[in-house]
Amino acid sequence: MDDSEINARLQELRTEHRDLDVALAALQSHGAPDQLQLARLKKRKLRLRDEISMLEDQLLPDIIA
Repeated sequence: MDDSEINARLQELRTEHRDLDVALAALQSHGAPDQLQLARLKKRKLRLRDEISMLEDQLLPDIIA
């Protein structure tokens, strides 16, 4: 992947991550949220965060001080 592809993928992942924030807040605002659905959304959000971090690391050069 070149830098432009990585940046495009990062944008997609960040958008999905924000959408999950909204979905989680909406689900939690109900009186008795579905705990299984909450857990799945949180797990997906963590996977997205890991992938975002991995791609951000690819954009930064390795500098040995």
